[in-house]
Amino acid sequence: MNKLKMQTPDITSDNIEKIAALFPSVVTEMRGEDGKIKKGINFEMLKQLLSPDVVDGDERYEFTWVGKKAAIAEAARPITKTLRPVKEDSRDWDTTQNLYIEGDNLEVLKLLQESYLGKVKMIYIDPPYNTGHDFVYKDKFGNTIENYKEQAGLANQSNADANGRYHSDWCSMMYPRIRLARELLRDDGIIFISIDDNEADNLAKICDELFPASLLNRFCWISNLKGRQIGGHGAAKCCESIYVIAKNVDSAPSFVGDVEQLKNLMPTVYKGFNYETLSDDLGTYVIKNELYNSNSIFNEETRPNLVFDIGWNPNTGDVTTCPVAGTLPNEYIRIAPHRNNDGVHKFHAWRWSREKVQKECCDLHFELSGSSARVYTKIRDYGITTLKDVALGLSTSTGVQDFSKLFNGVSYFDYAKPVELIRVLIEACVEPGDVVMDFFSGSGTTAEAAFRCHIKDSVGCQWILVQLPEELKKSSKAFKDGYATLCDIGEERIRRAGNKIKTELEESNRQIKLGEESKRLPDIGFRVFELDDSGIERPEPGQLVLDVVKPDRTELDIVFEMMLKWGLELTLPVEKSDAAGYPIWSVACDELVCCMSRGLTIDALEAIADMEPRRVLILDSILDDTLKLNAVQIFKHAGERMGCEIELRTV
Repeated sequence: MNKLKMQTPDITSDNIEKIAALFPSVVTEMRGEDGKIKKGINFEMLKQLLSPDVVDGDERYEFTWVGKKAAIAEAARPITKTLRPVKEDSRDWDTTQNLYIEGDNLEVLKLLQESYLGKVKMIYIDPPYNTGHDFVYKDKFGNTIENYKEQAGLANQSNADANGRYHSDWCSMMYPRIRLARELLRDDGIIFISIDDNEADNLAKICDELFPASLLNRFCWISNLKGRQIGGHGAAKCCESIYVIAKNVDSAPSFVGDVEQLKNLMPTVYKGFNYETLSDDLGTYVIKNELYNSNSIFNEETRPNLVFDIGWNPNTGDVTTCPVAGTLPNEYIRIAPHRNNDGVHKFHAWRWSREKVQKECCDLHFELSGSSARVYTKIRDYGITTLKDVALGLSTSTGVQDFSKLFNGVSYFDYAKPVELIRVLIEACVEPGDVVMDFFSGSGTTAEAAFRCHIKDSVGCQWILVQLPEELKKSSKAFKDGYATLCDIGEERIRRAGNKIKTELEESNRQIKLGEESKRLPDIGFRVFELDDSGIERPEPGQLVLDVVKPDRTELDIVFEMMLKWGLELTLPVEKSDAAGYPIWSVACDELVCCMSRGLTIDALEAIADMEPRRVLILDSILDDTLKLNAVQIFKHAGERMGCEIELRTV
């Protein structure tokens, strides 16, 4: 019976083991800071094995700053923290698939590496812009829990230009967080990052290092059409950027949006389709563009496979192709490629190949014009359109209004992001059931945007929000209204947004016509967790500890800590039951069974084994030598019956 590891994955050690498997000769021993011998890598020897030529000297193209090495090391450094459930602040605890986590996002991202590795479809973050006035995370590597507690009182602290590490501090804060976030993304995952010019270039370089050649777009968001003139020099600043980075460009989704929604939000950007709706055997469609490529550089020289004649039989609807001026049956009307006007080439190319024209002719629309004809492509998904890399009409004032509508006209934020802006981004790349994450969640805009997406598809996505519980100034309006931390405001905003959506949906369903289906209420609940030290005592060598569980922790606290350590999602159902009269905690229909009460018996162990659990956790303090031996044998035999091994661990 082995003990369960109580720390997050040691990425550095794992990487050393991977290198050792490929190049065992480069593994050496070195003395760590604690004086103990540990494995290390002989990098000079590794260079020799990887290349016949070793480049001497330090000069190379790279992006660096003061503190980068420490930031890289911090991303890989394991921690022994946990997330404690806060049921009293949660909503629909037993059924929701959403998470709200209070704590330093660096440590939270580490804790989620096991449970959500490669599971997040989209991340949106709006980190501090480093304007010299806003809050900046002050990471103190190696002293994290104390640092976390300190940060909770750092609201509205500045990082002035006069600071010699002004940009370095920001880069050191962002680098490990983006690196860890990358691991949580699915292979087809996308990360959106809002930023302004203060750190835009540095952000681009960080992302290029962590996501090589994966920058998809740089959206220009017109955040304040009136312009910010705080500096008093140059043109008034009207826009910000939203960087879009794919984990894997080849697997990245297409960014599309609802035409009508986008027309309403940004009428000057999206005109939409104002065309006659037609129909055929496959459904409705509209026509917009002819089949030919209007760009003259695509011609018989550059694209010879796309220059040919199309034949159409107006009586039967049959379609064929032939070389330019080639032979066609008499009953076919010839449609030649358009004449080129570049003065050098004869023709424009078609947008489709000959094979595609003949195979997918059902998606071509032909119109007679006298004795000739024109060919168009049928647009069947005319209700959606590709997003453009500019967002206009959704300003920060819109975001402030979104918030104030929920708080009786009061807003505690000057620069909140608009709900519809985040909703457009979510709907562009997220499918029902996908996980959306925001680890700089602020006022909770991302949660409300996800709720709005729920209304559209009736299924919706799951979300994970993370926010540092910054203490609010006692002089602030929010504090006087009863909110102690930024998390208090965020959670309340999510509750009110859920209530509003519920009311809107009920009203809409009362007005549905006979035969129409009513819309289902989306998941407007969320489980709240807070970052804290591990609930498991770690005695010094030779120290006797009667109970490994800290006295201030509940059994439910320990269950969720075990779920994190075992890599189980925090939204799985958890219930207390019994086995042969012995109280147990069961996760996800016995995916994990936890035994934490004294009085454990062999009968109880056998009853638990009959439940065929995948994993079993037993506190070491409730086991004597006889029970340990029996437990090992009982679960070994149960695993043999199941045809798989039952993981049995203690703490």
